[in-house]
Amino acid sequence: MGKKRKEREAQSDDDDSSKSRTKRTDSDKLVVKPQLLPSMIKNKDKRSAVYAKIKHEKKVEKRKNAKAREALESRALELGEELPPKKIPRTIENTREADETVCKPDDEELFAGNDADEFSSILTSERAPKVLMTTCRFNSTRGPALIKDLLTIIPNAEYYKRGTYDLKNIVEYANNKEFTSIIVVHTSRREPDALLIIGLPNGPTAHFKLSNLVLHKDLKNHGNPTSHKPELVLNNFTTRLGHRVGRLIQSLFPQDPEFHGRRVVTFHNQRDFIFFRHHRYVFETKENKQIDANDKSKDTEDGKKQLKGKIIARLQECGPRFTLKLTSLQHGTFDTKGGEYEWVHKPEMDTSRRRFFL
Repeated sequence: MGKKRKEREAQSDDDDSSKSRTKRTDSDKLVVKPQLLPSMIKNKDKRSAVYAKIKHEKKVEKRKNAKAREALESRALELGEELPPKKIPRTIENTREADETVCKPDDEELFAGNDADEFSSILTSERAPKVLMTTCRFNSTRGPALIKDLLTIIPNAEYYKRGTYDLKNIVEYANNKEFTSIIVVHTSRREPDALLIIGLPNGPTAHFKLSNLVLHKDLKNHGNPTSHKPELVLNNFTTRLGHRVGRLIQSLFPQDPEFHGRRVVTFHNQRDFIFFRHHRYVFETKENKQIDANDKSKDTEDGKKQLKGKIIARLQECGPRFTLKLTSLQHGTFDTKGGEYEWVHKPEMDTSRRRFFL
């Protein structure tokens, strides 16, 4: 009996020790606290203090990594080894969804289509571009003001008052007068909000939403453009649709720019928003701060000191500036009833922030 009692007591002691161990492990697990995020704190002062602390820690870590990278680069240069590869930041542009319609440099079908599309005669300089500009029927002063600025940018452009004419009648008139394109500025609530570009004689018709308009006169330190033909820059039109829109925009301008006029017109596509800018090159002489003592003593014939300097180039904005967003591309000229659309933007197409169409 004594042996059995001792065995039972020993077994109970083992069970108690195992229970205490499990309790300790459970308590150890409970000790690990979750990370305190600023959004979890209701007190404003404490929340801002925690946020500032986290931001400072990230800044210190970033500086530490930068110093380590500089040390690796300097060591690689001393040993004559290859530099470590640079880290490429993750952006929405370089993580965009894969698109089958992205143009490739060896796409023979694309080049064959370029030779047979509606813009080939203008882009090969067989025809000179001639643009008719007008407004919507009920426009404000901002619409003609934008057209006035566009007339200084697009050569061979003419402005016609809209009056009560239908757009189909204007298209027929422009075809008879051998215009190659029509630009219609639409206004709403006294502000231009849309731009319609119609290619003649067979289309296509592109409808853009217009926003963030700043006219030439409203820009600070703006330059005054000359009458020279501008240089055109189309950037980041990568897909088939973007390539077609880019050729439509390109057909508005002559293909023989006058570079000595120092004018450049830019259409930059980023995340399907087309940013328009108009600049001119400015060349300036910047005087060097370090001048030899001998040069200080020398004077020119006019009695002024001879200074050394280097020529620098910069851009001066001439205006206007605005942003375009493509809403539809239609086959042929403008037709709201029986027109066939190549592409129409719909809300259900915006399934991801990384999906782009141009």
